[in-house]
Amino acid sequence: MGTATPQSVVQTLQAMVRINSVNSALTGQSCAEAELCDWLERTAKGWGLDTRRLAVPGTPGAPGIPGVEGRADQLLVTHEVGADAPWLLFDSHMDTVAVEGMTVDPFGGELRDERIYGRGACDTKGTGAAMLWAMKQYADAAPGPNNTALLFGVDEESGMLGIASFLKNDYPSLGFVPQGVIVGEPTELHPVIAHNGLIRWKVTTHGVAAHSSVPHDGKSAISMMVKLIQAIETHYIANLTAEHELTGAAACSINVIHGGSAANIIPDACVIEVDRRVAPGEDFESVLPAFKSVLDAVKEQDPSLQYTVKVVTTHAPLLATGSEALLTRVKRVLKDEGLAALSLGAPFATHASYYCRAGLPTLVLGPGEIHKAHTKDEYISTGQLEQGVGVYLGLMRSQIG
Repeated sequence: MGTATPQSVVQTLQAMVRINSVNSALTGQSCAEAELCDWLERTAKGWGLDTRRLAVPGTPGAPGIPGVEGRADQLLVTHEVGADAPWLLFDSHMDTVAVEGMTVDPFGGELRDERIYGRGACDTKGTGAAMLWAMKQYADAAPGPNNTALLFGVDEESGMLGIASFLKNDYPSLGFVPQGVIVGEPTELHPVIAHNGLIRWKVTTHGVAAHSSVPHDGKSAISMMVKLIQAIETHYIANLTAEHELTGAAACSINVIHGGSAANIIPDACVIEVDRRVAPGEDFESVLPAFKSVLDAVKEQDPSLQYTVKVVTTHAPLLATGSEALLTRVKRVLKDEGLAALSLGAPFATHASYYCRAGLPTLVLGPGEIHKAHTKDEYISTGQLEQGVGVYLGLMRSQIG
């Protein structure tokens, strides 16, 4: 890619899309976001903004993928107008999902028919570009009422290790408490005040291997798993009733299965991966025990059945209580920009729940349409992108109340 300084938000996003930052857990590449972090740091400094690198300690990389030695640094971009001025924190992530099967150049950043194409253009380099360009414009003008900070995070598309590290290791020493946090995700510039959480886990059945000519010498882990799957579908998934008016119903699905090593060997292991979407208001801590109770009931009927459950990742749901003043502020800016001030919910998980659980007023807000995220021809419209700049800049210039 070229080294020229971007002259517009469109050029900023194009430059970001042209840098491969597919999450390490999907590729095995160490520090997948490092090149983009370097570029963002150079660009922000060139515009007179302050930057700070934030390491992500204690993360050996993608579990089970040889060669992944760690995570890239995160980047905090700041612009301070006064020691006593309030702070607003903006959040966007640098990593993307994989590019296999795309029908457009994933790293081309092509501008065509008032759309910017490429992986991450919508989710969520578009929000990052709009936030950074808004910060540039804010810093270039007469001093405004707010200090502003922008976190470019890592690993959002996998374990969300970056945001967890930021809140544990970096936030306590920043020296300020934000009046509000805006998490950038494609919401068509509607504020999201609630979203589902998720828990993913693996269930492994443990059998006894034997030659298939003497199957009675072994115990099939696949046969064990069949019993568990039937119970999960019938007695767990079918009985989920929790729902939220903005995010919809709680959900659970079995989406991956592995078992056996050869056609002539009784399998000694079988694994399924389960995805559970948790609605706001559900007791997050009781989700896994309720699931395990269904498995335990099967084991009571067949004591020889052996299984283990391992949690892969957890992200709490968002219910933005305590964010009412921030929502009022956002809606005022949206109206000033000629946009509808409609509060929504979302079925997907974001960094917002982490901030909210840390006691910070938080909303999700960004340009782009979620149904174009992660797609084979991912794009964001230039109109939405530029409107995003206007909204973020309006927030930077606004006062609470």
